[in-house]
Amino acid sequence: MLLTVSGPPGSGKSTTAELLADAFDLDHVSGGDIFRELAEERGYTPLEFNKLAEENDEIDRDLDRRLREIAIEEDDLVLESRLAGWLAGDQADFRFWLDAPARVRGERIADREDKDPDRATEETKAREASEAQRYEEYYGIDIRDLTIYDLSVNTARWEPDAVLDMLVTAVEEYDTNGDEGKARVGLEYEF
Repeated sequence: MLLTVSGPPGSGKSTTAELLADAFDLDHVSGGDIFRELAEERGYTPLEFNKLAEENDEIDRDLDRRLREIAIEEDDLVLESRLAGWLAGDQADFRFWLDAPARVRGERIADREDKDPDRATEETKAREASEAQRYEEYYGIDIRDLTIYDLSVNTARWEPDAVLDMLVTAVEEYDTNGDEGKARVGLEYEF
């Protein structure tokens, strides 16, 4: 089974993906972890590395290629990244989108990175705008298009365990006989 968890920074992707992987005894691969590792290997902060990615498309393409290959080659996995649903494409059994208001996401990021919440919110908004532009340019993906997702959840409304319960219920209650059509991604990627 391949589950994807996508959403903007601070939406609860990592927390939810870890819980979901534990609930179904699946491996968990985080695009954010891979991105941060790549940044650290090259001596950059994630924000600096993200800015560098604006000038060097190979950074995004390398990361996305790795995530796409993982989605195609591995089984029993929760794949987590902003583009996980798009990159996994039709390989994914379920695609989930998580979100929360920018202020909430900024506060979450500020808490985990020991930053000023206003600064974290502004940096996050800038990062999102930059990434959205690159996704459109590289792959023709409008990150705001949620039609490929099976379920979208505002994580500011529920605690992590309640969000997990929703996703677990969606997977466990799925009945192929009642499925009237999984959304197709239908993109060809040129990495």
